[in-house]
Amino acid sequence: MEYGKGKIFAISAPSGTGKTTIVKSLLEEIPNLIFSVSATTRNKRNNEVDGESYFFITEKEFLSKVDKGEFVEWEKVYDYYYGTFKYFIDDHIAAGKNVIAEVDVKGALALKKIYPEAILIFIAPPSFDELVDRLMKRKTETEADLHKRIERAKMELSQKDNFDYLVVNKDLDKAKLETKNLILNILSEEKK
Repeated sequence: MEYGKGKIFAISAPSGTGKTTIVKSLLEEIPNLIFSVSATTRNKRNNEVDGESYFFITEKEFLSKVDKGEFVEWEKVYDYYYGTFKYFIDDHIAAGKNVIAEVDVKGALALKKIYPEAILIFIAPPSFDELVDRLMKRKTETEADLHKRIERAKMELSQKDNFDYLVVNKDLDKAKLETKNLILNILSEEKK
């Protein structure tokens, strides 16, 4: 990688594995790490901020940007579109910033095709049964949505060997620390 160019980290995991909590922790604890804000067509939730949580755009706008090739990766997940803007990553890594993208498995693999130097980290549950149990305890989805998430988790777990690193989240604090140390080690190797 060129000197002065930032690194790209992509974190993926099935829903309910703790990836959002881990990513938030990394952003708080690792300097010079920028969150890759994705675009989505879903509605903004009360606690979300446009431009920080996501770029909230209409389906028509999203599909226009797909046609123009503005996304590194994009996908329709649970009835909504999600995508990562190419300019967002390019601008930050050119400025020497390290970018962390919280993307689904397909998004991470698509990102790796465009940026072969990207580091892919998969956060896995201790077991599939425990993941199902976590999803059921959240009680945030309808029965039909829960079934969709469980089926998707099977596909996502089948792709974990395509990632550069695997972190098993049996204990959240340990998983946060392991992921943090992994990224810090990669960044310190780059400086040598």
